[in-house]
Amino acid sequence: MEQQMMKSTSKFLKSALLMTSFGFIASNAFCGGTITGTVDASIPKYKTDAVVYLVGVKGPVVPHNAVVDQKSLVFVPHVTAVPVGSTVDFKNNDKVNHNIFSGSAAKKFNLGTYNPGMSKPVTFDKPGAINLLCNVHSEMSGWVVVTENQYAAVSEHDGKFTINNVPAGTYKITAWSEKLKAQEGTVTVVDGKTANVTVKLAK
Repeated sequence: MEQQMMKSTSKFLKSALLMTSFGFIASNAFCGGTITGTVDASIPKYKTDAVVYLVGVKGPVVPHNAVVDQKSLVFVPHVTAVPVGSTVDFKNNDKVNHNIFSGSAAKKFNLGTYNPGMSKPVTFDKPGAINLLCNVHSEMSGWVVVTENQYAAVSEHDGKFTINNVPAGTYKITAWSEKLKAQEGTVTVVDGKTANVTVKLAK
């Protein structure tokens, strides 16, 4: 009798644990929505490396770490998007010395000249577009675009982008481009659903 009670209790606990786990997974699976879309640029080559982002999303900002490398006298990636408060590690995996600096209003800094294999961090505490330059190699140029929240994405070579885990609601959506201006639009996000939008860029 006692063994049967122990087996029944064990089965009950396993079932309860399974249901709790299922509830946790289900609640997390539908904790936000997804925005997918395409950047439509009047000059096709600029549909890539556009930063598509949301404006007016309430809630805490979640900073994160990103990496910008230097290889073959090129910033890799050319455009990096991070939410305000994030830190970017600037690496030098080239065969020559580099210096990264910026005179942009959102973040002025100068990392000085540093050797191959070294890395230096910069924390970005103000939204805006920061142009990366190297005073050793004047042909080098890249961008860090700091957004007011974490709901942003850099468009791919075909203009496609995806923004995940967006809280339900209706938001303004726009984009930053190195050469073009964006037409601001709106998007409505529903938990567990995918909203599709087109962001237009033109001169």
